[in-house]
Amino acid sequence: MMKKILKRISFLILFMYVSLGLYLFFNQSSFLYFPTTDKATKHESFSFQNGGERIHVIKLNPGYSKAILYFGGNAESMAGSADYIAGQFPKFTVYLMDYRGYGASSGEASEAGLDSDALKLYDSIKGKHTSISIGGRSLGTGIATYVASKREVAKLALITPYDSILNVAQGMYPLYPVSLLLNDSYDSLARVKDIKAHVLIIMAEHDKVVLRERTENLIHAFKQSQVEVVVIKNRGHIDISSDKRYYKIMQEFIGN
Repeated sequence: MMKKILKRISFLILFMYVSLGLYLFFNQSSFLYFPTTDKATKHESFSFQNGGERIHVIKLNPGYSKAILYFGGNAESMAGSADYIAGQFPKFTVYLMDYRGYGASSGEASEAGLDSDALKLYDSIKGKHTSISIGGRSLGTGIATYVASKREVAKLALITPYDSILNVAQGMYPLYPVSLLLNDSYDSLARVKDIKAHVLIIMAEHDKVVLRERTENLIHAFKQSQVEVVVIKNRGHIDISSDKRYYKIMQEFIGN
């Protein structure tokens, strides 16, 4: 009798384990990407075609020789952020790219698609500017490191970055072989060796989304002379930008 009970319990546990694994696998995009709706903006914008999709870009402060490409977090609206970012970097032309499926861009987000779009955007503006710096926040840091590993970048600012999404996910689901389940890994750690730019990493003291271990692992991969690290006290992953030091730190790093 006891053997039958134990057998049923074991089967139930296995069934729940497999069921949750399948759920995570088939719904992984909904855990990683949180598409924003299209919003009107007073700022100049343009679109380009890539891989059969229409990619929308907001252009702030046009006409300056130096440029910034900014890749936002997984639920960040570029139209919603545009006004404030424009005011914080008045002497730079800033480009804000709507990810596939976000804002006014078509398609569905994926690492391959977003990386390809970001690289094409960089190449399309390169001849118009004397230098291009890149900023990335959270999810966007993986895209930022990809571009910085492939192209010439003046400065690279990474806000609440991770070493890889694979490692972040493995920490959240330690009982699963995440490497076999995850489609998009955003492996910034592997790209460090190809990044030549000076790097600023901004961390939130109380970040519960990207744990300190994941960010520090990325920091230690860079040469000590290449990277500058700032920890913003009493802030978390979401509210880090509400600190008055947030933009000031980036302004001082990128320059005026």
